[in-house]
Amino acid sequence: MDELDSEIVRLLQTDARQSNRELARQLGVAPSTCLERVRSLTRRGVIRGYHADIDPAALNRGTQAMISVRVRPPSREVIDTFQRTAAALPEVLSVFVVAGDEDFLLHVAVQDLDHLHAFLLDRLSKRREIVGFKTSVIFQQVHTPPTRLG
Repeated sequence: MDELDSEIVRLLQTDARQSNRELARQLGVAPSTCLERVRSLTRRGVIRGYHADIDPAALNRGTQAMISVRVRPPSREVIDTFQRTAAALPEVLSVFVVAGDEDFLLHVAVQDLDHLHAFLLDRLSKRREIVGFKTSVIFQQVHTPPTRLG
């Protein structure tokens, strides 16, 4: 990646909805050059997609938590199965496979603390491969500036 590619990434992280013409104008390059660079970044897997940033509270899911989960036995089959199962749950925003004392970190969003409690009891505690979990309620979330990558 050269400086132009890095600047494209930075600008798209700030506003991925801007037109190619506007992006090229900000970069001081021809629209055709800009378009080819964006296509190249996409082909190389640098740009993986474009996403809407949705506020969970606007969807009546204003309570968020991080849940560390430990599973046993620590086999590939158990890890892969739990990862797929957790990712399919509507409450789960992200699934992270992590190193350390825990095996997973789940980011969840639910309506309120009662729904969080129900998620823990009804979804997690009933799974035989889970031998423990810890929950941290998120009070505030601060988004990092998009210029950190690129």
